[in-house]
Amino acid sequence: MHLPLPAPLRPTASPSPPPRASRAPLLPTACRGSGRRRPRRKPPTSPSIAGVEAEQPDALASILRTEAAVSGVSRKAAATRQQSTRLWPRAVLEALDAAVASCRWESALEIFELLRKQRWYEPRSQTYARLLMMLGKCRQPGPATALFKAMLSERLRPTADVYTALVGAYGYSGLLEEALATVDQMKGAVDCKPDEYTFSVLIDCCGKSRRFDLIPAVLDEMSYLGIECNSVIHNAIIDGYGKAGMLEEMESALSTMLESGNSVPDIYTMNSIIWAYGNKGRTDEMEKWYSEFELMGVEPDTKTFNIMIKAYGKAGMYDKMMSILRYMKKRFFSPTAVTFNIIIECFGRAGNIEKMEYYFRLMKIQGVKPNPITYCSLVNGYSKAGLLDKIPGIIRQTENTDVVLDTPFFNCVINAYGRSGDIKIMEEMLQLMKDKKCKPDKVTYATMIQAYAAHGMDEAARLLEMETGRFDKLPGPVSEIDSK
Repeated sequence: MHLPLPAPLRPTASPSPPPRASRAPLLPTACRGSGRRRPRRKPPTSPSIAGVEAEQPDALASILRTEAAVSGVSRKAAATRQQSTRLWPRAVLEALDAAVASCRWESALEIFELLRKQRWYEPRSQTYARLLMMLGKCRQPGPATALFKAMLSERLRPTADVYTALVGAYGYSGLLEEALATVDQMKGAVDCKPDEYTFSVLIDCCGKSRRFDLIPAVLDEMSYLGIECNSVIHNAIIDGYGKAGMLEEMESALSTMLESGNSVPDIYTMNSIIWAYGNKGRTDEMEKWYSEFELMGVEPDTKTFNIMIKAYGKAGMYDKMMSILRYMKKRFFSPTAVTFNIIIECFGRAGNIEKMEYYFRLMKIQGVKPNPITYCSLVNGYSKAGLLDKIPGIIRQTENTDVVLDTPFFNCVINAYGRSGDIKIMEEMLQLMKDKKCKPDKVTYATMIQAYAAHGMDEAARLLEMETGRFDKLPGPVSEIDSK
């Protein structure tokens, strides 16, 4: 199916920028006019185009210098013998920010160790708080404990944000006893008492760990300390029940929120409840609550529509899924990468390859950048339809972009070839995965062992199980916190 391309826009007049000084090098006086050749005159260009062309080299050079510096810092941080203490501050800090933002916790800690060796380094509690929050998202309680001890060794007093981040690092990893002990430790600290944010993180951890039995005691502790239960805490309880599929308890928590009088439902409340019903396939009740929240004055956002699109796609209600997309366009909500990923995944799961490819092309035409989840959905769709010959093209497409293929993507590819019986290509994909510095995880090995066993390759399965045993002794892979 061919998409109609938009008609080219007519050129519009733009104000001319002030003239820029020439960048040509000055010639010595003796050389001026001595040549017999007359300089070639450049074709006339508009002042606006000339200004942009003059600025582009400077901007591009700046970007390239920064990227080179950041990559250089990452390489130096990875080198065990590197002892440089005179690195460029901006490069080190930008590399650290990039690693934290992308939740690459191992690289972030290596860069932070390099940062601590610099002569210009000054310990700050905000830096430790950001790193601890990242370790909480990655569910790495061990490194979080070591980082907290390193902070104390620098004679830096922990703040409430640091303690709260440590509570999250323990709680999101399922270590709720350690999280509660950290809150008790906060109570004994000077000028560092637990606040609403601390308890909201703690209750969120209880919900994600399905330990709802601990929530009443936490609420009693809040009441004893004079901390009111605000909208954030109510939303954490509602979301926890919704993720656990406990819909009656979720509605009861919403009633408690409404009866409290000091907390008003907001977009987070709306999205949690709509997600819970949509995930259970109860689309009628999802629509009812959507209308109820609109009557309360809560306006939907892009995430709301993404939740509804996924619910309709999961239920096979593709007409309603498309009606939500048209409604978004009517209300001037631009589809995001998440929106397109959901649609591509739904049509791929249904075996409608034509529609899947259509929305992948539309995604790129509208300037929305595909990510590893997009390509993973395409691989799954082609695998389900038996079109394995199209998977190499997907891998080649990613080589021409800045998309970094991750472990889940390679797991999809390995699973596709393993299920089809292409064992040799499956093994080649594992090698390609390692060549691209992408670590296999338990899913990778389990998928390959299952493929070997299904084709009677017991010896290969046994050898891989031995390698898996060595893998289990290593630190686990980075995992993400549950998201809608």
